[in-house]
Amino acid sequence: MIELPTKKVEAKVSNPRFLILGGKPKAGKTSCAAALENNLIIDLEGGSEYLECLSVQARNINDLAEIANALRDKEKELGKPAYDYITIDNATRLEEMCLSYAVTLYKNTPMGKAYQGTDVRTLPNGSGYLYLRMAVRKVIDMFRELAPNFILITHVKESTINKDGEEMSSMSIDLTGKLSDIICGEADAVGYVYRKKNETIISFEGGDNTIREARAPHLRGKKIVITESDENNNLTFHWDKIYLPK
Repeated sequence: MIELPTKKVEAKVSNPRFLILGGKPKAGKTSCAAALENNLIIDLEGGSEYLECLSVQARNINDLAEIANALRDKEKELGKPAYDYITIDNATRLEEMCLSYAVTLYKNTPMGKAYQGTDVRTLPNGSGYLYLRMAVRKVIDMFRELAPNFILITHVKESTINKDGEEMSSMSIDLTGKLSDIICGEADAVGYVYRKKNETIISFEGGDNTIREARAPHLRGKKIVITESDENNNLTFHWDKIYLPK
C-alpha cells in the first residue's frame, strides 16, 4: 500500500546522473571527459585516440550492443558497475548509427513488416522520425543503466528565431527535430563548453533560446571552470565542482 508523505524530505540526489556537454568542435569536451576518473568513453568518431583515457571504439550499432553486453558481464563479475561514469562521444554520430536500429524497430510493427528501405526518414509525412527517436533513446537508456552516471557529448547548432517580432539567436544540441528537446528534457544538466584564454568553462546559465540548464543547485545558473592551464601548458581539471564528493 502506498503511503503518502506528510512532511518534506531532504533531497536524495545532488549530482547530475545524466549530463549533456555541448559545444563547438575542438572546444575541449572530449579532453575534459578523458580526465574524469573511472569514466569509460564510448568513442564513435576516434577523437579519444589522441588522449590518455579509458575508451572503447564503436562504429555501428552492433559495436554498441557488444560493448553493452561486455559491461553487463563485467558488472556480474564484479557485483557492481564496472565504471562510475559512461560517456558517449558524440550524439550526432550516435543518431546516424541508430538509423539501422530505427529500421529494425519499424519492421517490428504491423505496418513496417514489408518495408524494404534503409532510411526511415524517407517515410511519408515524417512518420519515420518517431522510430529514429525511439532508437536513440533506447541506446542512451541502455547505457544509463550500466553506470551510476552517464554523460552525452554533443555538438551544438545555432539558428535564428523570431520572438515577438525580434530576431534572436537560438542554440540547441545537434540532433534532428524533436529529439534535441526530448534528450535535453531528460537530462539532469545541460552545459555549454567553451574556451576562454587558458580556461575551459562549462556554463549552466539558463534563459531564453539556450540549451543550458541544471537541476542540481550547485550547478544551476553557474559557470564552472572545468580546466585551466599554466604557462607550461599543464592542465588542472576540476570535476569535483560538477560531481561533488560524497
